[in-house]
Amino acid sequence: MTPGDEVVVALDVGGTGMKCALVRPDGATVHAERHATDAARGPEAVVGTILDVAEGLAGKARADGRTPVACGIAVPGVVDEARGVAVWSANVGFRDVHLRDLARERLGLPTALGHDVRVGGLAEARLGAGRDAGHVLFVAIGTGIAAAHVVDGSAAVGAHGAAGEIGHILVRPDGPRCGCGRPGCLEALASASAIGRRYAELSGAPATAAEVADRAAAGEPLAGRVWGEAVEALADGLATGQALFDVATIVIGGGLAQAGPRLFDPLGTALRERLTFHREPRLVAAALGDEAGCLGAALLALDTLAKESR
Repeated sequence: MTPGDEVVVALDVGGTGMKCALVRPDGATVHAERHATDAARGPEAVVGTILDVAEGLAGKARADGRTPVACGIAVPGVVDEARGVAVWSANVGFRDVHLRDLARERLGLPTALGHDVRVGGLAEARLGAGRDAGHVLFVAIGTGIAAAHVVDGSAAVGAHGAAGEIGHILVRPDGPRCGCGRPGCLEALASASAIGRRYAELSGAPATAAEVADRAAAGEPLAGRVWGEAVEALADGLATGQALFDVATIVIGGGLAQAGPRLFDPLGTALRERLTFHREPRLVAAALGDEAGCLGAALLALDTLAKESR
């Protein structure tokens, strides 16, 4: 066996689909496939699919003359990485699922379980837009908002596996109620779903965040107002993040980042206006797209492998 033969089995599990891959230690993907999560079947069925897919990927690697050396799995929700437990996930239905041990038993490989945004941040910090920055805050903005603080290639987990919930920073005390139950969270104002919802409330017509961005760019006053409110709220959240973490680079990922300069130009200006003695971070778009979760899961698995081999 040569180092070029080694691969990691990597899975990024979402509420709708699973992105799965065989990843070399240098971060190159040698095989990728996708599967439906079909979370409505219940958590036991989803776990069964995860294990079946992981086992199939390991078999594919061996059939192609490669050697699977570890397995990495990323899931949403609250994750206890130290114990390898998916503590809770509304999207997938997990509650205290010992997924790491189940996968390790099925595959016979060192296995790591991580939070989907945290491993995405790990990949962006080590392989993507935050490469060589040292201190990176990765912020994923889609249906919700979550973040990962990565220092020298390691993502902070937190005492209870819940580090990085920047979407629940309070930015507007009198704002709309968040899904967590409290009014005024960043996620309730600046997530893609919040932008679409706000526009629909004011206009009476449904719209996605991308459509709101397009209409704002075309000069529609209502869309401009909604987009501007979201950017201002997001700048408040990022300014708080910068005050806490003092990062060199903030990487924005998720669906909202697809707005490009329509987001980054006003957001950069608004963030700059909010900083006093804090150093201004570099503000960039994520580079790895929806591959980040798989790549990060592989990196986490390789880190685990390195620790176990010491």
